[in-house]
Amino acid sequence: MTFTVIMLVCIAIVLGIAAMFGMAVSKGYDYKHTVDPLPDEDHLNEKNKKADAN
Repeated sequence: MTFTVIMLVCIAIVLGIAAMFGMAVSKGYDYKHTVDPLPDEDHLNEKNKKADAN
């Protein structure tokens, strides 16, 4: 009887951890990633003009 109770508790813990892992992975895939915009080319052209003038 005691062995059966311990095994059921262990199985419940394993299933609980697996469920939490699955929820964490699912939440990670649902996250919307953003990308910073590229810098303006005018800013780059000003740096090149200053470098050529020297």
